[in-house]
Amino acid sequence: MSLYKTIAWPLIRHMDAESAHRLTLKLLSLGLMPSVGSYDDPVLRCRVAGLDLPNPIGLAAGFDKNAEVPDAMLKLGFGFVEIGGVTPRAQPGNPKPRVFRLEQDRAVINRMGFNNEGLDVVVSRLAARQKRPGMAGAGIVGANLGANKESTDRPGDYASGYAALAPLVDFCVVNVSSPNTPGLRNLQGRDELAGLLERLMPLRAARPKPLFVKIAPDLTDADLDDIAELALTHKLDGLIATNTTIARPASLQSANRAETGGLSGQPLFEASTAVLRKLHARLNGRIALIGVGGVSNAAQAYAKIRAGACAVQLYSALVYEGPTLVRRITRDLALLLKKDGFRNVTEAVGIDAAKG
Repeated sequence: MSLYKTIAWPLIRHMDAESAHRLTLKLLSLGLMPSVGSYDDPVLRCRVAGLDLPNPIGLAAGFDKNAEVPDAMLKLGFGFVEIGGVTPRAQPGNPKPRVFRLEQDRAVINRMGFNNEGLDVVVSRLAARQKRPGMAGAGIVGANLGANKESTDRPGDYASGYAALAPLVDFCVVNVSSPNTPGLRNLQGRDELAGLLERLMPLRAARPKPLFVKIAPDLTDADLDDIAELALTHKLDGLIATNTTIARPASLQSANRAETGGLSGQPLFEASTAVLRKLHARLNGRIALIGVGGVSNAAQAYAKIRAGACAVQLYSALVYEGPTLVRRITRDLALLLKKDGFRNVTEAVGIDAAKG
């Protein structure tokens, strides 16, 4: 059993979830967390939307909202890191408490509400990062873009985010699927999403960076049809499936299961993978898919890859498994790929769909 589970977790679980997270960020920023290092194996290398990744396991948005520790997270073995969500103006988010562990379910419910320090602060940190010696090619870092709660022009918020952050990151993600900003998920509708993408396309032409849209797991098949069509029409580089869910599976056991907000972690695995599988059937490899939701081990990461994901992200599992999780997943994923005769990750993408 890891030191995290025997020493750190018994202490952390008695802190409220948000305070524990802030402490973790502080320790990481001070270099006081272990540098686990990556598990380097050629079978894990992959190319996603033009980005060369050392492995397909990424850090999902929400962990490092303000770009405080992207390099510390890369040192834990992630193949890529997504900071944010970032809104043009700083905002405090929803009232506390707003993060709840569901320990029995290996899950988390959050209703943070895009709390972040705003574009100016994040731009300053990322610009400073670029200027540090040895940072050229130091790792793939992307930015998750959000809209302010009180905004009267949410497409304009995403445009501002892209314009400011695209020069400083390797990819950008349009987050229209957070359940914690009223009305935000309406931007996943056909007309609303089309208008938003039309607003962003000239900016991407001027400052080309891979552009993804992150979607919810609670969409209908008709919604997925529309999103797939718009993704192809606007030549998006990829879709991220999925964000947290507003659903509450009957299987939930923890005392906090009735809290409002987005549910992430183990109970999201099947629903998010089902969306991924449906998107793969519609898109058939024409754009990249990144699978998120409920990944806590190599078998689950591999299942998402076989369902159609070119790469996988996680966050909630870190709460329960600690900083050595990514190295364990990459090590075991390499073994799974080799056992099944794959020479690289890409050969396994969507293989189960192809069989079906």
